[in-house]
Amino acid sequence: MLHRLSSSLTFSAILGLLSLLQAAQPNIILIMSDDMGFSDLGCYGGEIQTPNLDKLAKNGVRLSQFYNTGRCCPTCASLLTGLYPHQAGIGHMMEDRGHDGYRGDLNNRSITIAQALKPAGYRTYAVGKWHVTKHARPEGPKHNWPLHRGFDRFYGTITGAGSFYDPGTLTRDDAMISPFADPEYKPAQYYYTDAITDHAVRFIEEHNRDQKDKPFFLYMAYTAAHWPMHALEEDVAKYRGKYDAGYESVRQARFLRMKGMGLIGKNAELSSSVGDWTAVADKAWETRCMEVFAAMIDRMDQGIGRVVGTLEKQKLLENTLILFLQDNGGCQEGVGRQAKTPEFNTKTFPVIAQDAIRTDVIPRQTRDGKAVRQGQGIMPGGPNDYIAYGEAWANVSNTPHREYKHFVHEGGISTPLIAHWPAAIPASQHGKIEHQTGHLVDLMATCVDVAGATYPAELNGQPIQKMEGVSLVPAFQGRNNGVRSLFWEHEGNRAYRFGPWKIVSKENKPWELYNIDQDRAEQHDQAANDPERVKKMAAEWDAWAARANVLPVGAWKAAEAGKKGGKKKAKQD
Repeated sequence: MLHRLSSSLTFSAILGLLSLLQAAQPNIILIMSDDMGFSDLGCYGGEIQTPNLDKLAKNGVRLSQFYNTGRCCPTCASLLTGLYPHQAGIGHMMEDRGHDGYRGDLNNRSITIAQALKPAGYRTYAVGKWHVTKHARPEGPKHNWPLHRGFDRFYGTITGAGSFYDPGTLTRDDAMISPFADPEYKPAQYYYTDAITDHAVRFIEEHNRDQKDKPFFLYMAYTAAHWPMHALEEDVAKYRGKYDAGYESVRQARFLRMKGMGLIGKNAELSSSVGDWTAVADKAWETRCMEVFAAMIDRMDQGIGRVVGTLEKQKLLENTLILFLQDNGGCQEGVGRQAKTPEFNTKTFPVIAQDAIRTDVIPRQTRDGKAVRQGQGIMPGGPNDYIAYGEAWANVSNTPHREYKHFVHEGGISTPLIAHWPAAIPASQHGKIEHQTGHLVDLMATCVDVAGATYPAELNGQPIQKMEGVSLVPAFQGRNNGVRSLFWEHEGNRAYRFGPWKIVSKENKPWELYNIDQDRAEQHDQAANDPERVKKMAAEWDAWAARANVLPVGAWKAAEAGKKGGKKKAKQD
């Protein structure tokens, strides 16, 4: 870390560096939420109540230009390995597409943060969504389940989505379980967000009781606020009437708050609106969708507050690095917004036993035999429905950016990043917004840096790829982290950013060119005015794609290996 020291450092930054060097190995908690937009948190301009995350931001640092990969499982793969997702074998979803960048399974030429930190003395824990293997059956194989990729304990789901009241592929350590036949965890009301929090608290308390001489790494991957819109009524009640004015009213209010905070420039523009509130026929249903979405985030924030409270009680908060981020932008997917058939919602099914193991991502029924209902007019929130909040609300979530999850325009790939670490982030940085760029690939480098670990050249005699990122500690401490080259590809959507310049295209479309410093909402395409820059940057993207296992572009559409013309497996989204 000392190699970054320069004569331009402020006195407070030097003090921060010295405290970092003197501190014992920190605990590290990496928290990720699911399918939230850039402006949903209170500390990023939103009206949703997130006081615990807001407090972490107030006493830590926010990054305004941190990036994910635009989709859930590629993000999980990149975050865990410090590689671009194709290098880890997960360029798309959880299917083998017949190319090494698209195997749908973490490959053996990558290691996880947990595997990198264990030799440095860390105990490692994971709770929540895993979503980096195609093997999601209780009988296995399990070579890419958490305990086989460096984690000592795990509680969560192997797949990427499901009911919050009865999640499929629920697993403790190495065995799938039913939430209703679990001798170790018997809440009065099972709700997955709470279960993730409760197990995080349990692991911290047990660690401090039994392993307090060691630091720990805890990976918390919430499924809030991914569809289905499931929330407890006590949380939904806080938001009744909050969204009655419609999409644009909420969006404009967020936009003004973001400018006031300094998250975006005073002259920033707002991307085009999606959704006409005056044309919405069932406004009660539309507002309910957003009320439940907000309640899901609220409940997650309450849980994060309980985790922080546990750290305080155990006297661990001072030297714990907490990082919070999101896996992609707001989700425009229309799951459940149109019923399959009019009669489906009243259909009944055989009862499912309480101890049965469920693996379904989109269940057709609850355990009591009732149909899981979908379609307009079905008010979301409870266990018997399965509905997404829709494109127009996703447009609000992504204020002020363009596009959504799946895409690599700013709305798809921009995420908050909150960093809190009292022992090493100087007080002069508290509450600050850093406008330096960062990417998921930097999280491995950051964890290795602060842990004093050594990133290996091989694992079990097998050479592994070099990590792609850089430590974010300088940015957290207010020092310049340098100009970055950052790349993206997902479903043929491509992007490359270097300094303020970004080229981006949708699948099979020409490159667009934007100066992100001046046009974060990507409203003014400069490609026709600067073709030489586009040509040069496109060549650099091509070179990256060749070395990072991205090619062939379009491989995500290829048939699964060994299945020619057969049915595709359901996406584990």
